[in-house]
Amino acid sequence: MALSTSSAITLNINGEKYTLPVDHRTTLLDALREHLDLTGTKKGCDQGQCGACTVLLDGRRAVACLQLAVAAEGRAITTIEGVADGDRLHPVQQAFIDLDGYQCGYCTPGQICSAIAVIEEHAAGWPSAATADVRPEAGVPPLDAEEIRERMSGNLCRCGAYVSIVKAVARAAESAQTSAVTA
Repeated sequence: MALSTSSAITLNINGEKYTLPVDHRTTLLDALREHLDLTGTKKGCDQGQCGACTVLLDGRRAVACLQLAVAAEGRAITTIEGVADGDRLHPVQQAFIDLDGYQCGYCTPGQICSAIAVIEEHAAGWPSAATADVRPEAGVPPLDAEEIRERMSGNLCRCGAYVSIVKAVARAAESAQTSAVTA
């Protein structure tokens, strides 16, 4: 008896459910781009090294080129197409536009998805390799340029827009902190 190499799966992407037949070896990236025409998520290195394909899985960042589509079934997937609130851009998207956090734009969708997760991870108190004092009683470190660079280090920009990317992430984080305080 031969085992089947494909299945029909249902993916929850940007709040909508999509059922599609996929080969078990299909990556989430290929399912998004080739099966569902969600081409905002980019294929860069296809080896998990550049971050161009970064999406959010249950709110945490993941490189879609290394994630099998069948393993993403039942999880909440957010792509760049799903981060805005209707016509209102996500604060990270707006900060990237306002501060020129992109040049060619190829890496920008992955950078934005990663930045959204970075801001949430920081707000939750998660330390990074750049965090000087990781003891819980030390509290959340400031999200300064060094912290942002470390936390965003999995996303490469071939154009070298890093200075503007760091500024955009910092502005969006400030906006998120202000919103949390006034809420």
